[in-house]
Amino acid sequence: MSTPATIFDDLRIGLVFFTRLPLPHFEAKDRSLADAIWTAPLIGLVVAVIAWSAYAVATLLGLAPSLAAALALTTGMLVSGCLHEDGLSDTADGFGGGRTRERKLEIMRDSRIGTYGACASALSILARWSAIGELATPGHVLGGLVVAHVAARALIPMFMQMLPQARLDGLSAGVGTLSDSVVLTALAIGALALLLLGLKGAVVAAICLALLFVAFRKLCLVQIGGQSGDTIGAIQQLAEIILLFAASAILA
Repeated sequence: MSTPATIFDDLRIGLVFFTRLPLPHFEAKDRSLADAIWTAPLIGLVVAVIAWSAYAVATLLGLAPSLAAALALTTGMLVSGCLHEDGLSDTADGFGGGRTRERKLEIMRDSRIGTYGACASALSILARWSAIGELATPGHVLGGLVVAHVAARALIPMFMQMLPQARLDGLSAGVGTLSDSVVLTALAIGALALLLLGLKGAVVAAICLALLFVAFRKLCLVQIGGQSGDTIGAIQQLAEIILLFAASAILA
């Protein structure tokens, strides 16, 4: 049963893992990343608010919306340490460049970036920058960023639970087994964020996310037989793009 103390510990674990914010060292007794992964969408809220703050400052300084959008996107990437962008890049390189499952996993573990990874990163940045720039007001930008960062990260625990480990070692394998309550809590937080799009918009966005989830899950099973830390980052990025597109269409 969660208590205020365990919730606080989970949030600190989530912040340490999902961001590069300067936080004091701490030790969480009897709590692990598997327990704390439900906080992923809440950490997304933190990233969204910080990114929006950069947008707001740029707007106050009189910068054009396109420049403010670029600053917001850059700030969000710096706060998260490009954790998910790195996963998308590695996944694109592995899935695109490897012929066998073993070779794909080997490429994904390589720290060097290839053509597929570079193109995927560039397209992700371009898509998100364009979508943020289409949002009409700072208030709409805040709503779009919150929806995208929160709901996209809400998929992470379910993705980890519903796919087997593609390798026995690595970041994802080290997390361990997730409980149903962790998955459902994250999904509930993500669903609340989608309501910022309105009821109809939330339903449309949820359907789009479900289709993405099913399609990408199938792709991962075919390509590498499961999920890894890189594919977790990739699905977050793809979901974030879809949600920013939805926000730009509904809120603009």
